[in-house]
Amino acid sequence: MSKNKKKESFFWTSYSDLMTSLFFVMLVLFVLVIVLLYKRISDQNIKLAEFEKIEEIKKSINEINENYFEYRHEYKKHIFKLQVQYPTGVFEISRITNPSLLSQITEAGKEIKRTIEKFTADDNIQYLVIIEGQASADGYGYKNGIYDEFRNNDVLSYQRALGLKRYWESRGVSFSELSNCELVIAGSGEGGVPREMPDWRNSANQRFLIHIIPKTGVIENK
Repeated sequence: MSKNKKKESFFWTSYSDLMTSLFFVMLVLFVLVIVLLYKRISDQNIKLAEFEKIEEIKKSINEINENYFEYRHEYKKHIFKLQVQYPTGVFEISRITNPSLLSQITEAGKEIKRTIEKFTADDNIQYLVIIEGQASADGYGYKNGIYDEFRNNDVLSYQRALGLKRYWESRGVSFSELSNCELVIAGSGEGGVPREMPDWRNSANQRFLIHIIPKTGVIENK
């Protein structure tokens, strides 16, 4: 065989090996792209499912019984519509000035629990329920111009929220029984929103705010 034929044969053999290698490289890249696209589409479907589930939860929460709660969109809060009023410095709910409301307060607690129980079967949904107490601005906490850091409206509003939680528990309404619910007690004293004006000695600012915050994890498509 001549040298030219040997060179030509070697060229085509090398060329064939190169094309075969390129084919396998392109095949691997093609498969990789398909896998990445599939993963992206799957992730988008999961996010869409999470969004739809969150919207369903938000709608359910916002439709909570209007006899007991009013949703204030500008504050993203549910306001306890039952106007609970206390004598100055008092936090025990049994001593409110309008005890006829106690039965309705019990039903309001049950309504919150029923709302959360609608989604109890879904392990990917957790709820953070915050009971926030507010107090009217009335000078409580000051005596002879000296501020008492242990007896003031910040502490008092927290004690009132805690008292509401304990009252509900005494009536069989316990959020700790729900595996997907965490309860937090808070007091914003003379701060927080909303505040009715004029603020000074306005008993309308003795109120409870209820925050129901859903927290979702990965929601599986079934």
